[in-house]
Amino acid sequence: MTLSMEDLSMFGRDPWWLVALKAVFCFAFVMVTVLVSIVFERKIIGWMQLRIGPNRHGPWGMLQSLADGVKLMLKEDIVVKRADKLVYVLAPVVAAIPAFMAIAVIPFGPADDEISIFGHRTTMQLTDLPIGVLYILATASVGIYGIVLGGWSSGSTYPLLGGLRSCAQMISYEIAMGVSFAAVFLYSGSMSTSAIVQAQQGRWYIVLLPVSFIIYIVSMVGETNRAPFDLPESEGDLVGGFNTEYSSIKFAMFMLAEYVNMVTVSSVAVTLFLGGWRAPYPISAFWAGANHGWWPLAWFVIKMALLLFFFIWLRATLPRLRYDQFMKLGWKVLIPVSMAWLMLVATVRALRNENYDFRQILLYIGGAVLAILLLSLLADAFSGRADRKRAEPGPENGFDPMAGGYPVPPLPGQSLPPVPRRRPRGQGELIVSGGLDTVRDGKEGGGAR
Repeated sequence: MTLSMEDLSMFGRDPWWLVALKAVFCFAFVMVTVLVSIVFERKIIGWMQLRIGPNRHGPWGMLQSLADGVKLMLKEDIVVKRADKLVYVLAPVVAAIPAFMAIAVIPFGPADDEISIFGHRTTMQLTDLPIGVLYILATASVGIYGIVLGGWSSGSTYPLLGGLRSCAQMISYEIAMGVSFAAVFLYSGSMSTSAIVQAQQGRWYIVLLPVSFIIYIVSMVGETNRAPFDLPESEGDLVGGFNTEYSSIKFAMFMLAEYVNMVTVSSVAVTLFLGGWRAPYPISAFWAGANHGWWPLAWFVIKMALLLFFFIWLRATLPRLRYDQFMKLGWKVLIPVSMAWLMLVATVRALRNENYDFRQILLYIGGAVLAILLLSLLADAFSGRADRKRAEPGPENGFDPMAGGYPVPPLPGQSLPPVPRRRPRGQGELIVSGGLDTVRDGKEGGGAR
């Protein structure tokens, strides 16, 4: 496969004031989207749970997120005594700033259809790079340091645990996310965001690469620490996660980074899989001007809003996963599936480049998939037989939960000893529930009453 050389000559020609204006627009676009998404998240969840959402601040409660920001800034700013003060203050900044940087390479419109701003023709994109998607991954990785350093610098146990959880979680899901991007690179022949959108002129990659899209959607929810994957902030067992010791504006910056990351990953999903700024098929087929002028910005915002609604829908619908379930999904499901899918995509592209017929490609791929499924069925059958054999009761399955000095749960194939219960008053010592001593007057369990 021959990689196409991107034509990025249209970037870097703007005067400095226009570059600054576009940078301010990108920042304002993200901030306004965050403020609106916070209000609509609370309103939509209230609607789904049959209760009233925000309705006090501003018309229809639309200024609720602004009121929350003012409230957080006016709260007392506490710095805990045992904290590493320099890192403690810088951590929220490190978490928030990289979240804004990824929007710089997101195209809001076609690069070859310039718009006029104060008499100057320019593209609806701040800049682009030959490795623009790798730049997005790099900025997302830097944001992890803010969360980890925030948990470590607090000088407390619970924030440290929350920071470690978040580090493991985000790194695990970034691997699957990166592998899903590789399939897009193979089809588009480029890592430039504008070139990837241009390559989706005939068909969006959500149709050509559905498995990559699903893997990315799951990974982006885990990457942003959103429900049902909000394990770093699970209040039930970590008090508040990595930001337990934070307050006032520093706490607000952590929350801001989470919502900005939601906007960023939604923008990346639109760019890589949903045609970017392109109008949907029925509209683009019957309206020649749908992808010209300012209309591409409208299509981009609509697609991004639908993905943000998907985030809210998940939070209102699904319960939080256990941490072991979450990590198992990332390491044992998403990463192997994404790597197998990448090999399949690479094979198809290689066969197409060798001018093989599409039917022959389907036959070869179908035969390989069928063979893998048969091998997996055989492996599951033999492993199930071995598991049943290990689970058979025997003398080796005796289990003492206090053997190490601390109570631990049993492993598969082990069983807890009978639970001791006390006889009724006057009947003597403890007895074992379900044992022979519990049979009184022909009834089992009499000693427990």
